[in-house]
Amino acid sequence: MEPSVVGNGVCSSESVDGSRDVWSCKESDSASADHLVVMVNGILGSVADWKFAAEQFVKLLPDKVFVHCSERNVSMLTLDGVDVMGQRLVEEVLEVIQRKPNLKKISFVAHSVGGLVARYAIGKLYRAPKTENVEDSSISGSEEDSRGTIGGLEAMNFVTVATPHLGSRGNKQVPFLFGVPAFEKLASCVIHLIFRRTGRHLFLTDFDEGKPPLLKRMIEDYDDCCFMSALRTFKRRVLYSNVGYDHIVGWRTSSIRRNFELPKWEDTVNENYPHVVYEEHCKACDTEESEATSADDDSSDKLEEELVTGLSRVSWEKVDVSFQNSRQRFAAHSIIQVKDESAHIEGADVIRHMIHHFLK
Repeated sequence: MEPSVVGNGVCSSESVDGSRDVWSCKESDSASADHLVVMVNGILGSVADWKFAAEQFVKLLPDKVFVHCSERNVSMLTLDGVDVMGQRLVEEVLEVIQRKPNLKKISFVAHSVGGLVARYAIGKLYRAPKTENVEDSSISGSEEDSRGTIGGLEAMNFVTVATPHLGSRGNKQVPFLFGVPAFEKLASCVIHLIFRRTGRHLFLTDFDEGKPPLLKRMIEDYDDCCFMSALRTFKRRVLYSNVGYDHIVGWRTSSIRRNFELPKWEDTVNENYPHVVYEEHCKACDTEESEATSADDDSSDKLEEELVTGLSRVSWEKVDVSFQNSRQRFAAHSIIQVKDESAHIEGADVIRHMIHHFLK
């Protein structure tokens, strides 16, 4: 399909398969843009979910980025399971890289379950550095070690937005269940009837061929998937989380924190990012440090604790967001990514924050 001009010097095109590419209309800018930004939608989502953010990225970084909004996992396809979706994303990313030979860098920006899909995909896309053994790299505690690549490209930013990294099985991880243990237990038993295989992955009730739940496998390099080596390869890993009013994904699971680690926050007076209420840079922790920390949390769920400990072996930037004063606050899960520009524009400052801190 012929490219169309969106406005403000931004061009976009939609392929036959439904994916959407966004880039600068200025030829000199588009020619120098060597940074692929892959945007991934959440459950029951669509390519259009990242439309506003994709255009803002190109508008503010015209000579740096080429944005690809993924289409392989949309609508009902998002119920097929994190691993199936992840493999589809792998194939899609490799196709984009193949048709854009000038690309040198890669970043991912993913919403909700899309963050888990992106984590699975990078585990498959990871290529170890030639001078370093993958096994040695996976157990190394240093993030300054020689990095591998993602699909042959330099890994820059891995950004998730309201993603349930710890799954949805724990207390208050799915806020609309009101933290009632009976409701949460019932949900774990019937979730697969609604969200099929993806639901099993989210509630960690999958035990394929006797293997541990997929989310547990994804906190290490497992079989041929280098999940943690891939995460470690990125120069930045960032978590954007709603502190409240997100009835789909809880604050704890999206920010990879234990209950007692959730910070106290106050309404911000930052004019540039009025909805960003707390920022934290968390260094990588070794296993012993994490175990000592978890001992202080009496409410800790054993499996959830394993996920927190495993994912804390790499550093994270954590950005906490609040829409409590918004008239649309009950749609926080969508506002945080500006899923629909007309309805969710209050989240535009979160997108600006993302772009302004982006490694180019």
